[in-house]
Amino acid sequence: TTFLLSLFSVGIAVGSVACQKLVKDQITLAYVPMAGVIMSIFGAGMIILTHFVPQATTEEFRTVSQLLAEPTFWPIIIAFLGLAVAGGVFAVPLYAYMQAMGESATKSRLIAANNVLNAIAMVFGAIVSGLMLKFGATILDVLTVLMVGNLIVALIACGLLPRTAQQTVFRFIFRLAFGLKVVNAHNLQNLPKRMVVISNHQSFLDAAIIAAYFPVKLTFAIDTNIAKKWWVRMWFTLVKAFPMDSENPYAIRDLIKLSKTDEPVMVYPEGRLTTTGSLMKVYDGTAMLALNAEATIVPVIIEGARFSKQTRLHNPLPRRWFPRITLTILPPQKLEVPDDLRGRARRVGAGQKLQAMLVQSWFAARSLEETLFSHLMKAANLYGKDVRILSDATNNASTGTPLTYRSLIARSLLLADVLKRQKLLHTNQLNAIGLLLPNANAAAATFFAVQAAHAVPAMLNFSAGNDAILSACKTALLTHVITAHAFIEKAKLQGLIDHLEKNGLTIVYLEDIRSHITLADKLKLFLTSRYPQGYYQERNREYDNPAVILFTSGSEGAPKGVVLSHRNINANVAQAQAVVDFNPKDTLLNALPMFHSFGLTGGTLLPVLSGVPVFLYPSPLHYRIVPEVAYNFNATIMFGTDTFLTGYARYAHPYDFYRMRYVFAGAEKVRSETRTAWMERFGIRILEGYGATETAPVLSLNTPLAYKAGSVGRLVPGMEYKLAEVPGVEGGNLTVRGPNVMLGYLKNDKPGVLQPPEDDWYETGDIVNVDDLGFITIQGRLKRFAKIGGEMVSLTAAEGLASKCWPDSQHAVVSLPDDRKGEQLILFTTQSGATKDTLRQFSRSHGGTELALPRHIFVVDKLLTLATGKTDYVSLTKDAEARVK
Repeated sequence: TTFLLSLFSVGIAVGSVACQKLVKDQITLAYVPMAGVIMSIFGAGMIILTHFVPQATTEEFRTVSQLLAEPTFWPIIIAFLGLAVAGGVFAVPLYAYMQAMGESATKSRLIAANNVLNAIAMVFGAIVSGLMLKFGATILDVLTVLMVGNLIVALIACGLLPRTAQQTVFRFIFRLAFGLKVVNAHNLQNLPKRMVVISNHQSFLDAAIIAAYFPVKLTFAIDTNIAKKWWVRMWFTLVKAFPMDSENPYAIRDLIKLSKTDEPVMVYPEGRLTTTGSLMKVYDGTAMLALNAEATIVPVIIEGARFSKQTRLHNPLPRRWFPRITLTILPPQKLEVPDDLRGRARRVGAGQKLQAMLVQSWFAARSLEETLFSHLMKAANLYGKDVRILSDATNNASTGTPLTYRSLIARSLLLADVLKRQKLLHTNQLNAIGLLLPNANAAAATFFAVQAAHAVPAMLNFSAGNDAILSACKTALLTHVITAHAFIEKAKLQGLIDHLEKNGLTIVYLEDIRSHITLADKLKLFLTSRYPQGYYQERNREYDNPAVILFTSGSEGAPKGVVLSHRNINANVAQAQAVVDFNPKDTLLNALPMFHSFGLTGGTLLPVLSGVPVFLYPSPLHYRIVPEVAYNFNATIMFGTDTFLTGYARYAHPYDFYRMRYVFAGAEKVRSETRTAWMERFGIRILEGYGATETAPVLSLNTPLAYKAGSVGRLVPGMEYKLAEVPGVEGGNLTVRGPNVMLGYLKNDKPGVLQPPEDDWYETGDIVNVDDLGFITIQGRLKRFAKIGGEMVSLTAAEGLASKCWPDSQHAVVSLPDDRKGEQLILFTTQSGATKDTLRQFSRSHGGTELALPRHIFVVDKLLTLATGKTDYVSLTKDAEARVK
């Protein structure tokens, strides 16, 4: 008895100290009900555990040493101590509150009355216990009744507490169960007087989480049928409910009236729980509420709850009981709509602005401060380490087996270890090593291996030609290049290898590296597949260091090295995730090469870091095979350029893309003929985007939620822009800034020297128009304008004229100097029998200008293109010069 009383006293003392740590200098009853519930839990545990302790065979009491010698007694001691600690947390605030809140004249009587009540309760408890024991109950039965009664009182106390105390209780529960973290909590201070709070809607937990952390009592707009459910009504002590009948068109008017009285209102703009894991459509009514009530909007973003059991995401995402949840509070902001919009146009415009605001808020809540390898490990934890994430679409044994997250991470760490052991990394000031590999699992694993070794992969374009590749190696100060014997033999690149070796580069073959893997390495492979965090540690602020070196396509001049940081790529991945619903139910087919930013970020990193399985195919030029691969692997997402998509449409069976949800196009303008072919033949709307290697690469994108035909969509979230006037041209030269803009260039005149963009602004060199809703229409490249007779003529428009005249052929227009008019246009076309007279007559009949007509037309079998599918204007210009002379 003495031992247990001593143990109980120690527990009470610990609880008293813990209570001081919890409430700090505040006098609050917030933790009292929770402490009561915890007392009941520990008490119940003690009762249950007692049944596992061997019973004494004699009437003698056991000594303390005998009890401590029993292993089964220790859990009871822990439970008993836990009950005492919770008792200290329970009792101390009550006495402190009673002494602080009582009036001086009556404080002594209040304390005396409390002691009398305590005595009465003890006497009553003793009588009840005695009666229970008299009628055959055991000590455990008495304890059970006591714990049940204690639990009932604790739950009643929860309802008696003031709202702030209830909030404290729920915050404690959310932190304990979900590790809930609040980001930008300072934005909860000085909230506007009249506000509308908006949030994404991931789970049934969302309302409780928001109510627990907002300092004011919010009025939640809620569907009438949902408001009647018991598990919804239980939260009404924390919030006010405004039931809304979705079939009543006047319901929003009543909500506007309520908001005008400065009642803080909370609305889910999506109107429902997400079924994709991403943002869904936004209803215009929420925007009109904020506009008509002249209220300030406070955006809130919840992340992590989509992985909980309390969602409607039964298939796309792996669900668990207690996922980590983050609540991000964004700064209050006003919804601004152009004044010239009226009626329905104003309503639709307001809805689109609110959608853009929610998208911007979703992106602002993303954490970009991690390396790509850390991001990969986080994705593995989120989506499942044994999920197949990478496969070779060529489907033969020589290209390897599919990779799960676990095997991808383990193999990358193993390869990184071997590369470091052979001292192949960190051989130059950029810590860069060249990768010369096709789209395959081995390329992805090698890319992540270099990341795991804290080095920088330089992605070499093996189709660029020997001199261009050597120039890239020198620009990035490369001393070693990783490739594979099988690839060099199949692609017939031995001449390139000889050229690089002749100029001092060391070629490292993956097959040779494999021969250096020891038994110890294989054992480590097993361990790293289970505990990768023990083998990779992110360095301080490494996310701002270079992550990859890519090279521009050279479509208008010599290629430059583009250095992208981990933050740049993480930002572009998050920007794409904010506007498109990628999820693990999808299957992405990537035939774009990884040495191109579209193929690396869009086709590889984006899906891998989003839990989307990827099938890698080595060449986008196989127009008959790629559609068949899409069919065989049930692809739902694909990336391509206009050139490649035109080729696929020409050879594909109408059913090859039967599962395709999204086809994204970029790198070059999508012709109307290509759009029409895909819509009529496959029933698929091509979503055109726009980007540059310098922006990692996506700048803007048409999406199912925000689409405008003929445009390249809106800027992705987190970007800002400005237009510089260009004399004689409609629109302006687009310059952008954002977290996805590169660290800088590497140029061949200053190898290894990083040349950052001025003030972090990147000048695209594209002439664009931006409408009131943010949709971008590209007029052409600044360098793709010719000055003819004093007028600026778009070469892109000249190509468009030829495409309309001969829609089944390919066309490219370049300009050359001209003594009479300054410049002249040269048209290359695959149209047999094309003549200037035919084009001139077509132009006149369609109201075209004579200035857009070419001086010369050259018919060719096919246009010269780069590996990315872009037209090779540099080579065509040289060809034109030779032909004109």
